[in-house]
Amino acid sequence: MTRPEVILASGSSSRRAMLTAAGIAFTAITPDIDEDELRAKMPPKMAAEGDAVAGHLAERKALAVSARHPNALVVGCDQVLVCEGRLFNKAADEKAAGVTLRALRGRTHELISAAVIAKGEALTWRCTDVAQLQMRMFSDEFLEDYLRAEVPDILGSVGCYRIEGRGAQLFAHVEGDQFTIRGLPLIPLLAALREQGALTS
Repeated sequence: MTRPEVILASGSSSRRAMLTAAGIAFTAITPDIDEDELRAKMPPKMAAEGDAVAGHLAERKALAVSARHPNALVVGCDQVLVCEGRLFNKAADEKAAGVTLRALRGRTHELISAAVIAKGEALTWRCTDVAQLQMRMFSDEFLEDYLRAEVPDILGSVGCYRIEGRGAQLFAHVEGDQFTIRGLPLIPLLAALREQGALTS
């Protein structure tokens, strides 16, 4: 039986690395969508809920790519960071990254990672997972050294860190799945791909 093609609708190097390390054959296609515009069009109540935002953006990414590849299993993903009721966006530059990390310093935040699968422009699976991370009270000197070492690589991460690398030094305590923290609920996704015939059971 011919297995369906798997497409990752994401430009994230972290998500590509996770799928590659798990032994998944896939093609990565960056969806042609404007995330800021999609957020702006969401109803205010929905736009204030991290899980709703992550799920909605993951769906739009998957469906945008599925429209051009209707026979493939298209995986759409998104991640939202929420700290004390505030939703954070990706930092545009080193200065903005510093502002984000100072706002998170000494506080606990949530990373909400959503993933969906679309086929033939219809959603066939969805999952949302949450991790909680407590940043320690690091010094300004540490932050300056960290930013010099990690920018621009961390600008693609909503929390301005890569927990699988130097970003681990930012934290006092972490609760949650490492894959979810990196932006993809991988274990549930692998189960879904097996169920839909893309992987050997």
